[in-house]
Order: sequence, then structure tokens, then C-alpha cells
Amino acid sequence: MARIGDTARSSLKSILEAVLMASDEPVDMAALASLFGDEERPSNADIGTALSELREDYAERGIELKEVASGYRIQVREEVNPWVARLWEERPQRYSRALLETLALIAYRQPITRGDIEEVRGVSVRSSIIRTLQEREWIRVVGHRDVPGKPALFGTTRGFLDYFGLTSLDDLPSLAEIKDMGNLEPELDFGEPGNDEPEAGEADPAEPEDGATTDDDTESGEDTWASPNSFLDEESDDETERP
Repeated sequence: MARIGDTARSSLKSILEAVLMASDEPVDMAALASLFGDEERPSNADIGTALSELREDYAERGIELKEVASGYRIQVREEVNPWVARLWEERPQRYSRALLETLALIAYRQPITRGDIEEVRGVSVRSSIIRTLQEREWIRVVGHRDVPGKPALFGTTRGFLDYFGLTSLDDLPSLAEIKDMGNLEPELDFGEPGNDEPEAGEADPAEPEDGATTDDDTESGEDTWASPNSFLDEESDDETERP
């Protein structure tokens, strides 16, 4: 029976590399340790050292070892992604500015209600936006505000952190570091409320109460790619403090 370190190909570093390559999800330290029998199980310190060595091995390569909220994964570097993406004929999912602004507000202001988002953006948030974010498992209901109607409070998920390459919310860029998007403060506009148009072939939404305007998760002229390395590339330089 092969043992750890019998050959270079069975070193702890090689084993961890193979596991991370084979897994389609991030693998945390506990899961990595559980792959070994009791007699051969390396310490967390040894696993950490092997992962650090693996990260150094990839320093000048097109792939990298990345730690995210759910653990470790091996991924394509952002610099080579334009070429790798050509392997797939199908274009990546496109998301509207309205959806990304909603996601940004939830990320920076969580827990937050749909009404809070609408107050900031100046338009009514369509249910399809919330539904899309929930289906992608980027947001979830984390509670309910203790006011009449008990509106749901939304927050981001571990899947959100994993997708955008973050280990925690502390890794989000400060709002002062982000440029070229509307301000997140209620007194400043996100754009032109009322200009959000449904996709071709989509029925116009019912007119909201009090003449409020609405937006959708797909809109003409404002589509934005949501890639793992591009979250909030277009945010504000407001100094609003995140949680």
C-alpha cells in the first residue's frame, strides 16, 4: 500500500494538489485532513505548509491556489481567463446593473430589507432580481425586521464569498477604493430611475403604486458581466462603513 512520501508523486503536497484538482468545490482544512487514515494523518500545520509550498509553485503559472470562504481551490488566474473562456462557446450569464447594484447594497449594508434597497436606489426592486440572487445562492433571508409586516432581512452567503474569491466580508474593497458607479447614499442617484427596460419579448410589469419605477435583472443597454474577479468593479467612492 502506498504511503505518504514514498515517492515525490505521493508527497503530501502532491496528494493535496490532486485532491484540489479533482474537487469541483473548495475543500477546507478539516476535509483535507479527513482523507488520511488515523496513523498517517498529517497535522493541520503540515497541511498548511504543503499548501503554502503549492501556492509558491504556482506563482509564475496560469493557475493559482486560492483560499475562499469554504476552503481551498485551484483556479485559473484572472490574467489568462480571456483565453481560457474561449473553450466554451456559450457566453457567460449577463446581469444587469440593477441586479449588481442590489447585490452590492446587500453585501455592504446587510442585513437589509427590500424596502431599504428601494429607498436607496430610488426605484422598486422587481421580484425577479431577488429571485435570481437567491437562485444563484448569493443571498439568503437571515431574519425579519421587527416592524409591521415583518419584512425579510437579506444577507450574503458563503457561496457569494466563494464565487467572488473572498474569504470573508472583510475582503470586500472599501467603498473609497471603488470608482465609476453611482453613490450608495439615498440622497445620490444610482442613475436614471425609470429608464430600466424589460428584455425584448418580456411583458411590461404592472404599474407600481405611487408611480414608483421598477427595474429587472436583465435590462437593455446596461448589461454587466458578473465574473468571479469583477464584483463591485463599478462601485462608489463613498465612505459608507460596511458591517
